[in-house]
Amino acid sequence: MAILEIKKAGDPVLKQIAAPIDRLTKRHRQLLDDMAETMYSADGVGLAAPQVGKSLRIVVIDVQDEHGLLELVNPVITTREGTVVDSEGCLSVPQVYGDVERAERVTVEYTDRRSRRRSLTAEGLLARCIQHECDHLDGRLFIDIAINLRKEEEKG
Repeated sequence: MAILEIKKAGDPVLKQIAAPIDRLTKRHRQLLDDMAETMYSADGVGLAAPQVGKSLRIVVIDVQDEHGLLELVNPVITTREGTVVDSEGCLSVPQVYGDVERAERVTVEYTDRRSRRRSLTAEGLLARCIQHECDHLDGRLFIDIAINLRKEEEKG
């Protein structure tokens, strides 16, 4: 496994629409492993492939709940319910936070690392993280949709 460089806001890869994965390969599985290691080493709860310079529809998430590490390939949010505004940050936009309106509950369909189709309904932090990371796959950063932005020292 390897720790990858996290691309920062302004890098063109973060504004691209990521390509779907037609067939999961050993290279994709290695990318999933490297992305998880990178996310954990940066104290993040989610990471999308564009954030490490790969314009592919791959996401890893771990909000430290009962689901553990989630690996989502070609994720598609199929339902959104309710709305809630809460603070978000991003490994690609260090030390900046902002309030973002998101669905309170989502269902996401995806392929896992073994090429099995899955569906997951989530709420709270996990739902927010799924939406945030899926936005990355469409070339959108949280700062593009935040109601307000603030530096880390103003977070509290």
